[in-house]
Amino acid sequence: MKELEKCKICPRNCNVNRFEKTGYCKCDDNIKIALVSTHYYEEPCISMKNGSGTIFFSNCNMSCKFCQNYEVSQQGKGKNVSIERLAEIMIEQQDRNVNNINLVTPTMYVYQIIEAIKIARKNGLTIPIVYNTNSYENVETIKALNGYIDIYLPDLKYYTNELAIKYSNAPHYFDNATKAIMEMKKQVPNYEFDEDGLMKKGVIIRHLILPNYIQNSKNILKWIKENFDDDIYVSVMAQYFPTYKAKDDDKINRKITIKEYKEIEKYVYELNLENGYMQDLGKHEEEYVPDFNLKNV
Repeated sequence: MKELEKCKICPRNCNVNRFEKTGYCKCDDNIKIALVSTHYYEEPCISMKNGSGTIFFSNCNMSCKFCQNYEVSQQGKGKNVSIERLAEIMIEQQDRNVNNINLVTPTMYVYQIIEAIKIARKNGLTIPIVYNTNSYENVETIKALNGYIDIYLPDLKYYTNELAIKYSNAPHYFDNATKAIMEMKKQVPNYEFDEDGLMKKGVIIRHLILPNYIQNSKNILKWIKENFDDDIYVSVMAQYFPTYKAKDDDKINRKITIKEYKEIEKYVYELNLENGYMQDLGKHEEEYVPDFNLKNV
């Protein structure tokens, strides 16, 4: 697979031959998966009663200090599988009667995923495919996915370069992420739902509220409002809790407060962002982190 010989799949542009060594994300030429599960805690139009068929890929091209899945993303827990096995996993998920195939942190494996989707579709895969990404993407990589992805579920984490570098070591995050998201919306311009409200096609832009950085959230939401039509779906997440290296950072070593939550909620209404979700402020967010036990891999 030539794209892995001089890897420029993401904005890191490591240019390494992944058949011989790894770049920033620690991925070689294998696909590595930590968990295959039925997930009920995505947005309602993604999960609904049958759940979303998640495939959690190992490793990551970002280094978020607060990553809730750090044992997979940063520590590399997982099992190597072939393209053919990934295709089988997709079919097995469909056989479990899930709503969709949810590819979680898939960026580093895009070209293997494309080949797996081709095989799976030949073997009867018909349910929608969700691309669940941190959005630190190269536009050319997203363009390669055109026709293979039904639902894009991109994060939009940071507005400033300073924050992106400080908390994720991701230079020029906003510039790369917004260009990638614009391409996603170009590929899937219209929303499609079934009679029960289950999304079949569309883009949902996610944003996680960070404690002490309410202005960051406001800037992100304002950008979304100014750059998309009124039908854009937005998911504002309040599930942040300090884990991994966040515990050592004075700014983000706590959950968001009710006051912070209410301020963002008020701003969402002021912007008149009509479609999407505002996650409730919970008390036990850590309970929703999956057990990455290699199940069904």
